[in-house]
Amino acid sequence: MELTAVLTHAEEGGFIAFNPETGTTTQGETIEAAVANLREATALFLSEFPLPAMGHPLVTTFTVPEPTHA
Repeated sequence: MELTAVLTHAEEGGFIAFNPETGTTTQGETIEAAVANLREATALFLSEFPLPAMGHPLVTTFTVPEPTHA
């Protein structure tokens, strides 16, 4: 099953990893560690709460204007 991993920098260092299909979130010191931890957490979640087959996820980005300060 192919799922999505969204990674962001953690304030305390390392990375936060989030899987939007299941809502699982974890972290790791490196990208590789964060994804490995997310893979494990998501597998545990799916063993209790299986998802129907969904096909490949579509991930995109979008831009919002910078706030202006008076």
